[in-house]
Amino acid sequence: MQQTFSRLSALFAGLVTGLFLFTSCASTGPLLSSSPSRSTVSKRTTSTRATASKSAKSASSLKTVDSKTYVSRYAREVISQARTYTGTPYRSGGNTYEGIDCSGLICSAFSSVGLKMPRISWQQSEVGYEVEVSDIKPGDLIFFVPDHGKAGYVSHAAIVTEVRGENDIRFIHASSSRGVREDNLYSNYFKGRFVKALRPF
Repeated sequence: MQQTFSRLSALFAGLVTGLFLFTSCASTGPLLSSSPSRSTVSKRTTSTRATASKSAKSASSLKTVDSKTYVSRYAREVISQARTYTGTPYRSGGNTYEGIDCSGLICSAFSSVGLKMPRISWQQSEVGYEVEVSDIKPGDLIFFVPDHGKAGYVSHAAIVTEVRGENDIRFIHASSSRGVREDNLYSNYFKGRFVKALRPF
């Protein structure tokens, strides 16, 4: 009887966690880039994979940090964790290597290093503080609207991975048509849909 109760409790806890995490990224169309993704991004390996239990840390164990600590200590770790998902197919509401969406990628990368981040892209677009494009650093978050050259709701989110130059800002995201990949903010597709950049802490 005790074992049955324990199993039912564990099952219920797993279902509640699954329901909490299953919130989709708002995406209205394919997220394609005219520029090729970086071919030098290494494929994920078993040793670098975050386990399901690691990405599902309890909310009480996650924390927020100040901006200086985030940039100097956590940004590289967040990028590294996000890159372990490279090649993962897109799945709305997904949080695993079997399938993930744009806000799920951000949430998973941050939680894997112990940092709090909302699960939904529009909520992620309201954390931290806005930065100018000229001040974007690796680890910052960038957000997009669905229609080129038009105002609208945040429909896509990504993590800046590298700032290579004035017209070459790389970011990792879960493309609805190509899965997790890196693209250039200044590619024809993305530059007209970019809405803002945030430093998350």
